[in-house]
Amino acid sequence: MRNFAAMTTHRQTQDIEEFNTYFRQPTTHQLVAVGDLSRTHLSLFDPTDFGMYCIVLMDAHFGTLAKDGSNVNYGPQTIFWLRPGQVVSMQLDYAVRPQGWMLAFRPELLEKSGLGRDFYMFSYFNRDVDDALKLTSDERGVIMNCFANIFAELQSPRDYLSNHMLRLGIGHLLSYVKRFFERQYDRDSTRPGNMQNRLDTMIDNYLSSGLPAQQGQPTVAWCAAQFSLSPNYFGDLVRREMHISAQDYIQQKIIVNAQSLLKGTSMSVNEIAEELGFAYPNHFTRMFRRNTGQTPMQFRNSVLGNS
Repeated sequence: MRNFAAMTTHRQTQDIEEFNTYFRQPTTHQLVAVGDLSRTHLSLFDPTDFGMYCIVLMDAHFGTLAKDGSNVNYGPQTIFWLRPGQVVSMQLDYAVRPQGWMLAFRPELLEKSGLGRDFYMFSYFNRDVDDALKLTSDERGVIMNCFANIFAELQSPRDYLSNHMLRLGIGHLLSYVKRFFERQYDRDSTRPGNMQNRLDTMIDNYLSSGLPAQQGQPTVAWCAAQFSLSPNYFGDLVRREMHISAQDYIQQKIIVNAQSLLKGTSMSVNEIAEELGFAYPNHFTRMFRRNTGQTPMQFRNSVLGNS
């Protein structure tokens, strides 16, 4: 068997008509398609960027699944998702027949529509997790009803309500995935207390490691990567759970570490600025004053004067 996850080249599938060729089915809509994995040509599982948003229901374990080169744990009654630009592949187990369903829709479907207006709700598309979303039997039934409704609408004669009905059906499916996703992950490390504790430890360890002098201050993108989240999703999560922007929280941690160095060491302000990843000491002084109302030297002198 070929290890598709290790392959560096991939195919790009940019339109619904090409997508439908994998499933040996006609194209009934230029922006939306639903395919039955048990009927698909096996070339579907070669490394591919579909250039579309996809929701995939897996009803059997029929090989090793990789997304952007990282393996995804899945099994029967699980769901995973793709956003445009992600490469998915499978190292197939040819003893097991593929089973499941796949929805694909072009980003253009979101333009000037209620689905597009509300699409921010489905931020799980920007979250890459190691485990596919596990469904109970009842939840799978709900998801299958959504797939069936979208598929039935695609087979119906087109009229002025067709696009509206398709967007409603897709919105229902995405909303149920969001509900089930939040149920599964409401006990993970992104809970408020756990997330803040982990974030504190992560930033403190980085700031004390000597790496900032070489690689710069911790950024929102760096923190997000430690949680395997996109920067936008991470920022939204921090603001919702901790009631502060991710950037402001990181700055507060830097200030606390700076105050500790100013109080507990004889390092100069320039040395502390370098230690914390500032390219220019005046940038450090400006941020410190903005957050504390004092320059670093004023803070140090006030502490020494009170000791």
